[in-house]
Amino acid sequence: MSVDKDLHIDSIRPELTEVIERHAFGLDERRPEAVARRQQKNRRTARANVRDLCDNDHFIEYGALAVAAQRGRRSADDLINRTPADGLIAGIGSVNGALFGDDKSRCMVMAYDYTVLAGTQGYFNHKKMDRMLKLAHEQRLPLVLFAEGGGGRPGDIDAAGVMVAGLDLSTFGSFANLSGRVPLVGIVSGPCFAGNAALLGCCDVIIATENSNIGMGGPVMIEGGGFGVFRPEEIGPMDVQTQNGVVDIAVADDPEAVAVARQYLSYFQGTTSPWEAADQCVLRGLIPENRRRVYDVQAVIEALADRGSFLELRPKFGPGIITGLIRIEGRPFGLMANNCMHMAGAIEAEGADKAARFMQLCNAHGLPMLSLCDTPGFMVGPEIEKRAQVRHVCRMFVIGAHVTVPYFTVVLRRGYGLGAMAMAKGGFHESFFTASWPTGEFGAMGLEGAVKAGFKKELEAIENPQEREALYDKLVAQLVERGKAINMASYLEIDAVIDPADTRRWIMQGLKSVPAGGAKGTGHDFVDPW
Repeated sequence: MSVDKDLHIDSIRPELTEVIERHAFGLDERRPEAVARRQQKNRRTARANVRDLCDNDHFIEYGALAVAAQRGRRSADDLINRTPADGLIAGIGSVNGALFGDDKSRCMVMAYDYTVLAGTQGYFNHKKMDRMLKLAHEQRLPLVLFAEGGGGRPGDIDAAGVMVAGLDLSTFGSFANLSGRVPLVGIVSGPCFAGNAALLGCCDVIIATENSNIGMGGPVMIEGGGFGVFRPEEIGPMDVQTQNGVVDIAVADDPEAVAVARQYLSYFQGTTSPWEAADQCVLRGLIPENRRRVYDVQAVIEALADRGSFLELRPKFGPGIITGLIRIEGRPFGLMANNCMHMAGAIEAEGADKAARFMQLCNAHGLPMLSLCDTPGFMVGPEIEKRAQVRHVCRMFVIGAHVTVPYFTVVLRRGYGLGAMAMAKGGFHESFFTASWPTGEFGAMGLEGAVKAGFKKELEAIENPQEREALYDKLVAQLVERGKAINMASYLEIDAVIDPADTRRWIMQGLKSVPAGGAKGTGHDFVDPW
């Protein structure tokens, strides 16, 4: 092979110059007006978000030279200038590589670019996404989607010759088929409607900024359907979407959204080191001596988990059950806990749905689970039954029965009835272990209720109110004594009563006792969107 001696190694031939220049049209540096409009709304560009998410120089882009399928109505120069990448930035990169290495940091990233035709889904960006989803499926790549955008794009006239409605697209099915196979993270900053929202809703977790709006139909679809005229800001605002469970994590702005996405992915990437934890002796004093007093279970979680490792999901939805991700000695866990500050920790329909889906999430991606139980049971009454309580709460039993990842139950205080069994994967002998703190108390139902129901005739037979109350208190005290954790353990209904300060050791020894392959979930191959 001969080499032209006159050719300088740094010389750039005309064809390479053309490629470099063509790529430059899509960069933020060449689009100052579009960047300025984003900044005015306190939002970053799609490229800035992708750059922040991925490790330095570890993102390579696919399909950057695409333009909108509108060659029949616009000039080539106009399309190149105004529709770079056809409004979808897509590629592969590395996230958290410094912590977990090349193999575990692999990630696919796709970002709808709102500065290009309002982030709508065009013919070629659908084609690009289909290509990327095929790769994600084949290579089992975790996926992060920046989903801001207005849904389908009616202006791609070039596609008119090859399709009518485009309902045979594989994009949505292919995206949904990734559920349970790889972690799926959806991020929204701004409006997200129609097709964009459909992809977002398939994600395991949705992270949204405070100025976001999410809806299956945007203003155009709503007006077209004859349902009125609304501004985008009126459709699916965050005060609605955090309360109803659509949004898992609400954040202030784009930088926080990206930081949370990196943190979320880390739980599925491996163990971290070094780690710090609070003095575990503090756990001994967090449950009040007065059994009727409420306490903040968040304080228990923060003390039990590695410092700074707790990431809560859906905090405003189903607040009777707390769900989130933690680390213990650097190892990631899924955690759920009853919140006695809401309805005394009774499990309602929304909380049951929240817990059931969370079990699916952990099982699908092989995260061991820790359940902190303190519940009087399932919520009861005529009003709760109007919300299909039977169906909702039984999801915990059905899904719990199919959980195959290591599952550890620790009873903090009350372990009553069916609700406590549901928190323990269906029963106290279904968990790898069920341990209780000394403050644990147990019964087939709430102890006060058991006395009222079981001794109704005896209590009604006493006419003197003081004497009746004295008998009631005596009977409750007897059930409290009988239901003490130490007595429960003597009948082998639970495995142990432990020093709260020893909880982390129990959890880690339990995890170490599971075969290496035992931490991989097999019970569900998808995560229910709800």
